[in-house]
Amino acid sequence: MKENTQLVGAGRHPERFGGLVNTPICRASTILAGSMAEWEAMKRARAAEEPGATTYGRFGTATAHAFEEAMAQLEGGRGSLVFPSGLAAIVTALTALLSAGDHILVSYSAYSPTRSFLDRVLRRFGVQVQVYDPACGEDIRSLMQPNTRVVYVESPGSETLEIQDIPAIARMAHAQGAFVVMDNTWATPLFFKPLAHGVDVSIHAATKYIVGHSDAMLGVVTCNEATWARVKQTTQDMGQTAGPDDIFLALRGLRTMGLRLQRHWESGLRVAQWLEQQPEVEAVVHPALPSHPGHALWKRDYSGACGLFSVVLRTRDAQAVAAFVDALQHFGIGVSWGGYESLAIPFTPGEHHGARWPYQGSAVRMHIGLEDPQDLIDDLRQALTVMAARASLSPSAQPEAARQNA
Repeated sequence: MKENTQLVGAGRHPERFGGLVNTPICRASTILAGSMAEWEAMKRARAAEEPGATTYGRFGTATAHAFEEAMAQLEGGRGSLVFPSGLAAIVTALTALLSAGDHILVSYSAYSPTRSFLDRVLRRFGVQVQVYDPACGEDIRSLMQPNTRVVYVESPGSETLEIQDIPAIARMAHAQGAFVVMDNTWATPLFFKPLAHGVDVSIHAATKYIVGHSDAMLGVVTCNEATWARVKQTTQDMGQTAGPDDIFLALRGLRTMGLRLQRHWESGLRVAQWLEQQPEVEAVVHPALPSHPGHALWKRDYSGACGLFSVVLRTRDAQAVAAFVDALQHFGIGVSWGGYESLAIPFTPGEHHGARWPYQGSAVRMHIGLEDPQDLIDDLRQALTVMAARASLSPSAQPEAARQNA
């Protein structure tokens, strides 16, 4: 089946629920058996991982099982597990695969809470954490150690949007006996297939494009055969579970994700191309633009792009940047992304980027929502005008302006 057909049907079983087209919200803790024989059969079914089998609400109800089934189908994995947030999914998967004395390589462009968990939690339990350049590709083999157990990738990188050569990194990691864990939230299962490119564990903040409406928090992990048992057992050992109401919203979001992502992709690229031509803009960091350093890898491995990218403004005046953001009428100021609404938020590349970040101006991460792209362009045009006027009035901007005029 084509993916849009899968999105409509994956995880749906109307015949189990009196013909209901959507899997209902099943709220439950206690699940009763009619006899001891039935209770033993229920336990055997859950142990054998029969579809929908459960003995307690923490192990999932029909709502959770429907979503996990759908995600495993879309990702092409052995199985999927749902979590109350994207970060919960990340930390559980890493905890499952790492032990005291193990070594993990993590891209310096990874989501900052992922880095914080590794630095503040797993280091305390004896895990050795090493940061690597996401552009390394096959050269990551020079960083591999005998105790390297996980290589963590995130492509594109959080905020700075570096594209990684996932197949090359996976080959080097597997040659050393290490697992590859990937945060694939940006691309979703529609635009990149991690497991087909050598990844062992694919993670999504389902809060973003899968839910799609900025009204639920969820994470999801999909494993291959080699990692499934460990991640599933650790998920249960850590008591990770998500509420059926939020999972229902993710199931609802899946059905329209193909249509929404097509609009996010087209609108985002149109806005990015326009921004790239503006004199107030130093650079636009979007993998689908030919100017992006990882554009060739994106074209090779990805089938689309979402609405998230970064823009570097041609100013370092914080007040001018604030004036730009405050002037925007169709963009909210907020973290997260992947919903129907457009967002803009300034950021500073993390401490590990250092000289690797090649731009001089102030960075703003933008998410292009489902509004008409021309309205967004018009909004950005007037906000850039406000920024330029504010920068010309700022004493701190005068030296920069003089350099530019020179």
